[in-house]
Amino acid sequence: MASPNGGSRASEIPEFLAGSGGRPLHAVGVGTSSFPFVAEDVRDAVLAALELGYRHLDTASLYGSEQLVGDAVAEAARRGVIASRGEVFVTTKVWCTQCHPHLVLPSLKDSLQKLQMEYVDLYLVHWPMSVKPSKPHLSMKRQDIVPMDLRGVWEAMEECHRLGLAKMIGVSNFTTKKLMELLAVAKIPPSVNQVELNPVWQQKKLIEFCREKGIHVTAYSPLGGQSRTSNINAVLQSEVLNEIAEARGKSVAQISLRWIYEQGASMVAKSMKKERLKENIEIFDWELTDEDRFKIAQIPQHKKVTVLGILSPEGVPGVDLSEVDVVEV
Repeated sequence: MASPNGGSRASEIPEFLAGSGGRPLHAVGVGTSSFPFVAEDVRDAVLAALELGYRHLDTASLYGSEQLVGDAVAEAARRGVIASRGEVFVTTKVWCTQCHPHLVLPSLKDSLQKLQMEYVDLYLVHWPMSVKPSKPHLSMKRQDIVPMDLRGVWEAMEECHRLGLAKMIGVSNFTTKKLMELLAVAKIPPSVNQVELNPVWQQKKLIEFCREKGIHVTAYSPLGGQSRTSNINAVLQSEVLNEIAEARGKSVAQISLRWIYEQGASMVAKSMKKERLKENIEIFDWELTDEDRFKIAQIPQHKKVTVLGILSPEGVPGVDLSEVDVVEV
């Protein structure tokens, strides 16, 4: 597992070193998946984050935000907020509909065109599942799932790296079982596994496995994530986290983000508000107590993101859904 490197003041975002070459990425990045999706809000949020000192930006072909991230980075360079694109660590991802050996590289080239960049710092397989080729979308038809050629897809990812179009390659939503399958065929091991991770889904087994294999973990939904069907947020509404936050004079979000940082993981947090973006990086000049950590360890566990949430409810799947689910057993 990568180890933190860098300053400790609230205004400074420490870095982790990921991958065999020790490429630095900021401990807190800004996520750009949002619904309802308002393009101007996403672009403005990325620009505000860059002004606050963020240098870790997360997008994906599925999100529809790549063009906006590219526009914001270009605008930040024009304003002198950043000296050049090279100051920014950009992650994008290939979606299930392009998870076919012959579509991985074209999907990255399409992403780069939208980002207006010559390379991404990190390119991820978004989900361990292949679906019949089409434009990236959710509510995919179950009958459109096809067996994934993991070896072929990863060889295409390795080619993206060899061509210099992706400085690092990795995965997202991979369980330890899927990681073992990948490591058995990979010439270049994944540098990063981006997964759902927060005090309500603590991923202890997966974190330990990744640490042993030298795979850096990045958390998505560090504040509980959004839901299209419910207003319940198990992180922000957690009584345990609220009690700790009140006692420490912090926000619940800060308690969750600090806990993730103490696990040795980086994170991408979504917010469209500059004051929240600022708050999310004010977590590095204090620590949780042992009592705080013990209380958090007792929180009942619940995973929000599962394969059923990205599929249409009807239809007969083309593969066993347990093979493409992302819940650590």
